[in-house]
Amino acid sequence: MAFKYSITDQNDIYFITTTVVGWIDVFTRKELAEVIIESLNYCKSEKGLIIYAWCLMPSHLHMIVSAEENYKLSDIIRDFKKFTSKKIIKTIGEIKESREWLLDKFSFAARTNIKNKEYKFWQDGFHPIVLYSNEFKDQKLDYIHNNPIESGIVSEAEHYNYSSAINYAGGLGLLEVVYL
Repeated sequence: MAFKYSITDQNDIYFITTTVVGWIDVFTRKELAEVIIESLNYCKSEKGLIIYAWCLMPSHLHMIVSAEENYKLSDIIRDFKKFTSKKIIKTIGEIKESREWLLDKFSFAARTNIKNKEYKFWQDGFHPIVLYSNEFKDQKLDYIHNNPIESGIVSEAEHYNYSSAINYAGGLGLLEVVYL
């Protein structure tokens, strides 16, 4: 029996991951990464998203998040993924992306999924795992911030721009976070 990830309490703190179909390295382009940053800022200010930690890797996004009272985390993430998928597809066309095959891959992925008409950017789901203890929170926080080191992108976590590691090191990151 397969384990099904789900949000059981909309106001708990969760570790989540959302991944580009095919694990395609889309966020190597600054313009496409900026879509994610702008959208997360919008979700924070307008949709009740609380971000404790985050890291945007080339093909996926890790976050530790929760929702403000009277908001549903599952709705926020659903809307975030829906908006960003459309905006990224549009941005790929606008910036004259040199990887012309990207849209073909996203179009092919849409053909295998009845919910998508033209393009499918994100894989289904976001694998929420409730952070039930301080030890587990610390483990996931370290995992998120060390992901760029483990991938060989940087040698120190706070040097990776698309992460909250700089915030936790006392600097100012691209997104404000609530410290765990």
